Amino acid sequence: MGRLRCSSFLISLLFQLVRLCISGREQVATPPLPILPLPTYSQLKWQQREIIMFLHFGVNTFTDKEWGNGRENPAIFNPTGLNTTQWATVAADAGISLMILTAKHHDGFCLWPSKYTKHSVIGSPWKGGKGDVVQEFVNAATDKGIDVGIYLSPWDRHEPRYGHDLLYNEYYLAQLQELLNKYQNVREIWFDGAKDPKTKNVSYYFSDWFSMVKELQSSINIFSDAGPDVRWVGDEKGYAADTCWSTINRTSLSIGNSTIKEYLNTGDRRGTDWLPAECDVSIRKGWFWHKSESPKKLSELLDIYYNSVGRNCVLLLNVPPNTIGLISDTDAHVLKELRSAVNTIFHQNLAEGCYVKVSSQRGGNGGGFGPENMLDSDHLWSYWAPREDADEKDHWIEIWSKDGSTLRFNVIRIQEAIGLGQRIEQHEIYVDGKLIIQGTTVGYKRLHRLDGDVVHAHVVRIRITKAKVVPLISSVGLHFDPFWHSRFTVT
Repeated sequence: MGRLRCSSFLISLLFQLVRLCISGREQVATPPLPILPLPTYSQLKWQQREIIMFLHFGVNTFTDKEWGNGRENPAIFNPTGLNTTQWATVAADAGISLMILTAKHHDGFCLWPSKYTKHSVIGSPWKGGKGDVVQEFVNAATDKGIDVGIYLSPWDRHEPRYGHDLLYNEYYLAQLQELLNKYQNVREIWFDGAKDPKTKNVSYYFSDWFSMVKELQSSINIFSDAGPDVRWVGDEKGYAADTCWSTINRTSLSIGNSTIKEYLNTGDRRGTDWLPAECDVSIRKGWFWHKSESPKKLSELLDIYYNSVGRNCVLLLNVPPNTIGLISDTDAHVLKELRSAVNTIFHQNLAEGCYVKVSSQRGGNGGGFGPENMLDSDHLWSYWAPREDADEKDHWIEIWSKDGSTLRFNVIRIQEAIGLGQRIEQHEIYVDGKLIIQGTTVGYKRLHRLDGDVVHAHVVRIRITKAKVVPLISSVGLHFDPFWHSRFTVT
């Protein structure tokens, strides 16, 4: 009988311990559910690059044209001092992690020795017709730890098969396979619909092309007006719309359709596809190098940065090599200035030295989703999450200066945890109780550069006034931009 009572006691004790363990586990707050659609791993990595580089190089570099006619003699292509290591060094010095080369532009001239055409470096005096610009480009970038991308123009003004759907699509796919089989670890490939409206009409088999790309290199991001991984922003100024969603409906997109530019620029709150925007612009007026042109000033490039990267996009900045085969010193200098300026502006986050208060916290204090997550270095998977409560409509963050000191800033940064979807539709920012910003989307990064003088304040309040579901903020920052309304220059 005593043994029976002892056994019953032990069983009861064990049961209570199990209940306590389960109860303890239940007290650990779990992450909120994502909101679809979501980015892929490759899209997330692309978004974090922020600034990438385009290199327009080919026969146009030597003819002083933007669009070649396809009748150029390959012998004019002779970059006697070509040095792709210099290109990669310029990119590395500017903090660039991805470079995209025009392997073939609209003129049809190929920068690699394609076996499908003689209109290539094979017919050039450069290296006796035995050179390969694409291979040298890939080698130099790889040596510097920089990823590579390729542009293969669908429009080909040289190829006689252009104008015959089946024959030309076979030719294009052959060159696509040639490139992606020969040059490995391509991270982005560019397709566009650019062509003269008076040219022969060809139906591009984009679906076939995209499937072949993914078969040959599955981790690649495909860029076009319609994605499927990265979309065009809709202009070549480098500017996104003030409202910019990473979501859109691909069924509403078609490549080369000029009527969808505004839709591309803003994206779609109700979009069922994750298709973030890339903002392409050249450091000069033209896309190819022209002796008569000069690079944009630092102030112009900073404006572009704020209106692209600062509006939830990636900036694709074109830096064209010259006739020698080098990136011009003036272009390299301005590009390095831009990197130095961005580092100067964002190297210090004043919010890190402040008290940060929030409206509520998922799981309560110590639940793992507190305001401290907005001040760490992880801008994707560490985030503040407010409590999901039907009665709580007002989600806010307050940044308070310590000891009554004054905060001096003119840039406010907000970032969402986009790994769980894009959520914020509208937000407001108050400085010492005064409303100064009424904004819309945030996405991976939203930068508000404040008009007028530098702000001196004690408290900054960020209110999320409308969101699809509970907002998740991965990072906030208060920064000082000395170049805004300033003649200050980088030394």
